[in-house]
Order: sequence, then structure tokens, then C-alpha cells
Amino acid sequence: MTETPGLPRIVLASDHALLVSFGEEISPENSRRVLRLLMALRSRAVPGILNLHPAYASLLIRFDPLGARVEALREIVEEAVAGLGRVPLPEPRLVEIPVRYGGEHGPDLGEVARHCGLTEDEVVRRHAAGDYEVAFLGFTPGFPYLAGLDPALAVPRLETPRKRVPAGSVAIGGSQTGIYPLPSPGGWRVIGWTPASLFDPEREPVSLVRMGDRVVFVKEPA
Repeated sequence: MTETPGLPRIVLASDHALLVSFGEEISPENSRRVLRLLMALRSRAVPGILNLHPAYASLLIRFDPLGARVEALREIVEEAVAGLGRVPLPEPRLVEIPVRYGGEHGPDLGEVARHCGLTEDEVVRRHAAGDYEVAFLGFTPGFPYLAGLDPALAVPRLETPRKRVPAGSVAIGGSQTGIYPLPSPGGWRVIGWTPASLFDPEREPVSLVRMGDRVVFVKEPA
């Protein structure tokens, strides 16, 4: 594909994956382009596609190299990209997430406050005041990467990741915030915990939030 300004890059990421990149910027516009492309390809049920992995500004398309020709698949993707403006987005839902900040629920809150030059109360206030958008789900099933963190709360990840982060942990990593749906290793700084179940394979839908939803955190007594 010849690159044209304003169009995404479509490159072969491996012998079984195409990467569609809308640029380097983390922005609502790029997140929505990714979501539209995801929906367009899902609606077509393209033969040979095994999985679709969205990120902030890109979509990785895994395919069966024995069941799909790369050039034919690229043409389908280019057609989908050309029609993105006609793909309607689902109505975003507003999901409230109760959070207990600090103490045993947020072991890294004090360190986040010191790094940011804020009090713990101010970190909590700013975090809970955010209006977040689910950019995509990844890392573990149901893990929401939330765009919209106050820049004053950006903090480096832990130098040594924890071997086990409890399910429900609300954390900050770099300029992002998110929620661990399941117990897992993790290097984000945990500032709180929610009793909400983010992922339940016995529930329909299995994830509490989906791409494009808005999320607000509601502070609960610790």
C-alpha cells in the first residue's frame, strides 16, 4: 500500500499478522478509528482472520497464513478503512466504579503522592474527578486501558513488578489508569481497589466495560 497522508499504515507484522496503525498519538479520535475498524472487520467475518487485537492507535490482525492470502486480506482491510466514516459507533455507556482508595487497598498511594508533589487526598480527588474513556481492553481479559488521566498524576511503573496484583486493583502506570480484573503480575502503581467484577466468564457480557464506554470512579470510605 502506498502511504498517503491521513491514512493509516498497514504493514506485515509477522508471517501471520497485519498491523494497522493510525499513528503514535494517544487520542480519542484514534481510539474511535480503531473501534470502527474493529467493528467493520467483525461484521464482515473475514475468512482466515483468527483474532483482532486493538490498542490505543492500532489494530493487530492475526490470520491463518494457510487460510488467507496476505494481499487479499490487505485489500479487505483497505476497503474497511476507506469506509470507516460510515461505521456507526455504539452508544457509549456510563459505568460508575466504586473505589476504596489508600491504606491496604492502595499500597502505592503515598509514593504516587510524593512523586507527583501532591497530598494523598489531592491524588484521590484528581483521580476520582476524571472522566475516562475505555480506549481498549487488553493485557488480561477485561483489563480496561482508560484514557483521560490527569497529567499531574502520571507516574513511572514500578521498577520491579509485583508477582501478584489482587483482582479489582485500581492503578496508574505512566499516563494511564486501569483496573486489574483478575489476580496477575503487574507493574502499575496500585492506589485503590474496587469490589466491582470487571470480568466474569459466566456472565453475558463477560466484561463489565467495553471499548468506547465512559468510566467514572466513585470514592467510597476506605
